Amino acid sequence: MVDSKVPQPGPAKLKRNAGPDEWLEAAKDCKYLSEQHMKQLCEIVKEYMMEESNVQPVSTPVTICGDIHGQFYDLLELFRVSGGMPDESMVEPPKTSPSVITSADIEPPSEITDPKLRKKLRNSGSHSEGGDETSSQRERSSSAGSNEVTLNRNFVFLGDYVDRGYFSLETLTLLLCLKAKSVILVPVYGFYEECFQKYGNASVWKACCQVFDFMTLGAIIDGRVLCVHGGLSPEIRTLDQVRVVARAQEIPHEGAFCDLVWSDPDDVETWAVSPRGAGTSFAIRETLVL
Repeated sequence: MVDSKVPQPGPAKLKRNAGPDEWLEAAKDCKYLSEQHMKQLCEIVKEYMMEESNVQPVSTPVTICGDIHGQFYDLLELFRVSGGMPDESMVEPPKTSPSVITSADIEPPSEITDPKLRKKLRNSGSHSEGGDETSSQRERSSSAGSNEVTLNRNFVFLGDYVDRGYFSLETLTLLLCLKAKSVILVPVYGFYEECFQKYGNASVWKACCQVFDFMTLGAIIDGRVLCVHGGLSPEIRTLDQVRVVARAQEIPHEGAFCDLVWSDPDDVETWAVSPRGAGTSFAIRETLVL
């Protein structure tokens, strides 16, 4: 039985002249925008990002967020435990453990299009891990409910918004709608397929890719803490070198830009070729001069 209080995915039913405020309210409810509105949103955010530095300054208090991967409901929970979205008033943590959102509360997409996910479900069975996952979610929700939440309206999202999860488009739409109040960094794998399924053509996918090309390379917290999606690069020794990297392009297969997005810390002497085939493995002791 579907819980009526849980945002349900589907197309947004907005007037043609709807604007950012209406888009945001629809996005909060897990609705994806019309092709016209989505392209308008992408254009607005792209123009905004064109004016930003490669390394965006951010002040504390701040919530730094890792990969989302199309998990819309995880994104909502992230905002909840952080005190609410940037446009919301303070959201107090519940006095008791909140109810857990399970797959039974969410109407899934009509078709699973990711071939890797289809294969995984065939091999393991779609419900084989349901009990363990629910238990784990309950434990996380319980601990989150006991934490003191402070007023915090700065968020930094460090990339990987789409692919893997069911709701990549809805997740990205919500983040783009909130862009004016949060700083955001995206590979696009199954995202093309999802956009084509929901719109019937690739125009929205192309518009989103143009936004991705203008996303900042990182954020600097209080002038002291550097945040990037990946890690360090042997070609980059100072923050000023990051600031002059040409970012208005697809992520290259090698070089400083690639390393900032894909590098990983590893047990190496200094630098090494990454076993992932992208970016560089770097020693923990390697540093960047700010």
